[in-house]
Amino acid sequence: MTQRREIRIDVPVLSRVEGEGALELFIRDGHIERLQLNIYEPPRLFEKLLEGRSFEEVPDAVARICGICPVAYQMSAVRAIESAFGVRVTPWVEAMRRLFYCGEWIESHALHIHLLAAPDFFGCDSVVALAEKAPEAVRRGLRLQALGNDIIRFLGGRSVHPVGARVGGFHHSPTHAEASHLRERLLAALPEAEALVAWCAAWPLPADDQDFECVSLSEPGRYPMMGDRIVSDRGLDIPIADFPHVFEERQVPHSTALHCLLRGRPYLVGPLARLNCHFAQLPEVVRERAQATGITWPSRNMYHSVVARAVEILFALSEAVDLLDRYQETDQPAVAMTPRAAQGFGASEAPRGLLWHHYAFDARGCVSSARIVPPTSQNQARIEADLAANLGAFGLDRDEAALRLRAEQVIRNYDPCISCATHFLRLRLERT
Repeated sequence: MTQRREIRIDVPVLSRVEGEGALELFIRDGHIERLQLNIYEPPRLFEKLLEGRSFEEVPDAVARICGICPVAYQMSAVRAIESAFGVRVTPWVEAMRRLFYCGEWIESHALHIHLLAAPDFFGCDSVVALAEKAPEAVRRGLRLQALGNDIIRFLGGRSVHPVGARVGGFHHSPTHAEASHLRERLLAALPEAEALVAWCAAWPLPADDQDFECVSLSEPGRYPMMGDRIVSDRGLDIPIADFPHVFEERQVPHSTALHCLLRGRPYLVGPLARLNCHFAQLPEVVRERAQATGITWPSRNMYHSVVARAVEILFALSEAVDLLDRYQETDQPAVAMTPRAAQGFGASEAPRGLLWHHYAFDARGCVSSARIVPPTSQNQARIEADLAANLGAFGLDRDEAALRLRAEQVIRNYDPCISCATHFLRLRLERT
């Protein structure tokens, strides 16, 4: 007997932010015969739109690629441009870029944990219903997200598509009084971030042990946000310029999102990958909070990615407090540069994982070619592999509603840029 049913749940407001997704799952005789995560993203065209533009336009242009992760796109871009033109920025700029990044990790992780992931584990269909069951937890999440936005605004002028960053640094240096005020607010929020780690770890997270390679950037002596080398927990260690020689992007017929493979296999980027690769580089107090959850790190359970996000919120808050504690105003928030015909590479750790940029410039400093590889495309193949393994272990004989919810939870573990789409996942289930 064959069952075929199509389910579509619409959340139109979010659909414009993160696109659409569909899952086709074919089960024959109790086994998965075919599983496809179909992504219907319209062509982005950003690489072609950048061609002919001055290098000075690139940071603000690429910030529009994502409303949640504009800092990551800007930082990957400016580092690529600076590498092309042989520019070395000041220690002040490096520190403020790290602070800028702290804000994005906090706001993005807080949004995902409370608005997208938590309802799954409290029997709710949205954060509105969750607010009735756990109102203070939701308020705490919104407060943390607002703090992240305020850090971005501190340097970027505004929290969405910030305009304060530029090639060579920033357009202005905030006052010491502004920095002190922001630091006090962040310091007061540290207990809330500690409580968030414990709260997420107490969710009824399924047991799930899988085999996958974790990939991230590496920064000598500290937890990575930006860096010049790519590493993995299985021995990979390459300069970011070698990315196209080691990683392979493929177009698959069922998705407009590219699949990226390492040595022909799926791999993981994102908070759990970073934690698995660099747990020892977290500050001691953050490591202690992570270990107090009872989770053994590194973890091969993708459901622990939500706890990893909470740990990174605590880390980013602690890091931001430390950076602001040492803050000094400067009369040189950016360094000058001279464009030249050259190519450059830049990479940073977006909340969702490694974000890689490559640009070539002509003698005037105009873009002749651009290539951007976001973390979502790097995780696509891993998501499909996870779905197959997870649903098989969950039980393929379960009813369609249970399978659909489980599939959505698996996809949301990765917080892809299509995570809103998983809230109205179109599942075509066929049993033979």
